[in-house]
Amino acid sequence: MSSKNVFHSRLDDSDSISDIFELVKDAVRISIKKSRSGLMLGITELGSNSNGFVGAFYPVGSNIIIMNKTPLRRIQETNPSLYKPYVFHVLLHEYLHTLGILDEKVVRFMSTEISKRIFGESHIATQMSLDFSGFIPNTTYAGLDFEQPKTGEIELVDNFDKSNVTYIA
Repeated sequence: MSSKNVFHSRLDDSDSISDIFELVKDAVRISIKKSRSGLMLGITELGSNSNGFVGAFYPVGSNIIIMNKTPLRRIQETNPSLYKPYVFHVLLHEYLHTLGILDEKVVRFMSTEISKRIFGESHIATQMSLDFSGFIPNTTYAGLDFEQPKTGEIELVDNFDKSNVTYIA
């Protein structure tokens, strides 16, 4: 089985956002030989506005990625087949930021190149990285100056960075 087929299967077989994140980390490790451990994922309602919505953001210098519940819910309701590629794309983008790559143009380019390498040109995750708005209209990328709204609670995802957790029994 080729590595692209392995990644296709792993994404298709993933049962959770945590499983998809493990795939993201493997894709980055294979592609650019970088990794980071100890990350958390928070999910909260960031909503949307007339300009669209932000899928996720990374507060620079932190150990957390914040995902917006609104698009996750909308995708599940309207086109569930896009859910896993969407989560992969958003987490890949934000994971690259956690590695210290803060330039949006560079991260978008790297997201596309990594997706091409592991999935191939025609995979939905790769196509999303090329033109996200073609799949999910009215999306925006959070800039470095993005501030999370002060309302709402952040739900932490259990076992998010699970490959980096060890336990002493």
